[in-house]
Amino acid sequence: MDLKKMSNADKVTLCRRYFYIGFALLPLVWIVNAVWFFRCAFIEPSPVQKILRRYVLYSIIGASLWLLVLMAWEIFFQFERAKGLEWTDRLSFVFPVGYV
Repeated sequence: MDLKKMSNADKVTLCRRYFYIGFALLPLVWIVNAVWFFRCAFIEPSPVQKILRRYVLYSIIGASLWLLVLMAWEIFFQFERAKGLEWTDRLSFVFPVGYV
C-alpha cells in the first residue's frame, strides 16, 4: 500500500487503527505505525499532520514502554535464574545439565 495514493482521511483512519490494534499486546504494530507514518506526521506538511503526529508519537511511547518492560523482565528473570530457583527452570526451554 502506497501512502502517497491514499487520501488524508484514509491515512488518519489507518494510523488510528494501527494505534488501537497495538493495545492488543502487539507492540510491533506500534513500531510499524511509527515507521510508516513518521514522514507524514513530522516531515511533509499536510492538513492532518497534527492528528497523525499525535498517533505516531503515542505509538513510539507505547513501543518504548513495552521495550522497557520486556528488558526489566529479562533482567529480573536472569538474576533469579542464576540463583537456581525452580520456577525459573520451569519457564525455561534450556534446562541445566542433570535436570532432566
